[in-house]
Amino acid sequence: MEKTYNMARNQLGFSLAEVLTALTIGAIVLIAVLEIYTRAQRSASAITGRLDNFRLPCEVLQRIAEDLDKIITPGSDTKVTVENKLDARGYQTARLQILKTIYDGENRPQTFEEIIWQSTYTYDSDADGLVLYRSHTGIASEDKLLDKSRADWENTYSFVPICTGVTFFKMQVPADGNFLDQWTESSLPRGIVVTISFAEPFKTPMGTLEVPDDGKITRTIAIDRTRKINFEIVKKEYEGEPNDQLNQQDEEEQAEQEEQQDANVPDVERGQG
Repeated sequence: MEKTYNMARNQLGFSLAEVLTALTIGAIVLIAVLEIYTRAQRSASAITGRLDNFRLPCEVLQRIAEDLDKIITPGSDTKVTVENKLDARGYQTARLQILKTIYDGENRPQTFEEIIWQSTYTYDSDADGLVLYRSHTGIASEDKLLDKSRADWENTYSFVPICTGVTFFKMQVPADGNFLDQWTESSLPRGIVVTISFAEPFKTPMGTLEVPDDGKITRTIAIDRTRKINFEIVKKEYEGEPNDQLNQQDEEEQAEQEEQQDANVPDVERGQG
């Protein structure tokens, strides 16, 4: 009886080889799970980073479009000026001025509202690249776009920094199939093509800084979307007159119907006839 009890006690334990095997298998499974988790986390971080990089440029372009839509109205005396240049460090910079003028009782021009978007390199800034500024001045002191989000110290400054780290900022005016870098005409342009980028720049052989095309975000903003668009209706050319074609089609359909009727008449009836 005692021998049987000792044998049962010995069968309840695990050998050293079994313990080592179990630990090895567990470690392999744990390493595999951690590898899958790391890859998933890297993929999620990469996707989130791309979305963040795309969200900021789109937000800036949307605010520029809102300024153009709110100030430029049909029949108003508004002027748009576009300028582009390369700064001393080789960055592509641009400046957009939207000036709305009204006239007082003595027929003197008064600046009702002026908005300026411009990118400038700031030497005392810790961030690399350009700083994008926006200015709002004029009789219409209320800034519907940024007043709610401005800090107290920003209320005393006309130019407010919107974002930093801009590596490419350009504005062009489409005209007659070309893109103009400068626009100083008194008339309004049909649209403005704005391009912005926060991608890492590289130095060209000319000494300027450029960014890859896939790192640029471009938006075409229409000016005065309520303008009348003249549509031209092109008359479709026919070989003959429409009435002649209809008569010809009727004759062809009548001939086909007679042929079908003759084909359906039995031979006996044809002989009797």
